[in-house]
Amino acid sequence: MTRISVLADDVSLTQPCLVEGFPGVGLVGKIASDHLVEEFEMTHYGNIYCDGVPRVAVYQEEEAQLHPPVRLYADEKRDLLVLQSDVPIQPEAADSLAECLSGWFDDLDVTPLYLSGIPNEKQEGHIPSLYGLGVSDGIDLVSQAGIDAPSETGLVSGPTGVLLSAAVEADRVAVGLVVESDPRFPDPEAARILIKEGIEPLADVEVPVNDLVDRAEQIRQAKERLAKRMQEASEESSQARPIGMYQ
Repeated sequence: MTRISVLADDVSLTQPCLVEGFPGVGLVGKIASDHLVEEFEMTHYGNIYCDGVPRVAVYQEEEAQLHPPVRLYADEKRDLLVLQSDVPIQPEAADSLAECLSGWFDDLDVTPLYLSGIPNEKQEGHIPSLYGLGVSDGIDLVSQAGIDAPSETGLVSGPTGVLLSAAVEADRVAVGLVVESDPRFPDPEAARILIKEGIEPLADVEVPVNDLVDRAEQIRQAKERLAKRMQEASEESSQARPIGMYQ
């Protein structure tokens, strides 16, 4: 059974943005969401228990307490939520997760920002491009933030694709952000673009990213094992990919 266990009842949120951070291509969503939680010292707001999510307990560096692998963090001052996942998620689990989150989104009037990478071989000096997608009023949010629409036809797969599909079916407001990402290695630079050009204007926050850039190599090394797992398990990997005009 899927449920959200709220731990911080004293945190008050008003029409918050939620940043989703499932692992995917370049781990861009994972890196961006982890950075937000760390940089803003966000409150551990709640845990998500979902059929299909690996039954594991995770622990953090220099901390004895165990946690479930999918968690919610909140920043009351910035009216911000982050969904953090330490494990790959099967699409079947994302189905039940979408069903559980939909009612909760309505109760809190949440605007979800779904993050995905699109594979792009890294070239020296190339700045990753960011594209915005929207459902319902999310289309206007993308336009107002000045984020370009995609330059080609494509689709979003993996757990992020499932959540976006549920938003389309229900015509529920949602935003999708797609950034060009290295398909082979963790990509902190693409995560930086995601934060600065996507999350900042949409969530109306200012996020310091110097540490993200300065620690790029350290982040790559720390995330490399998970990145390899995501390459091997394509259906668990949130990613956008072109499909061409004709199938």
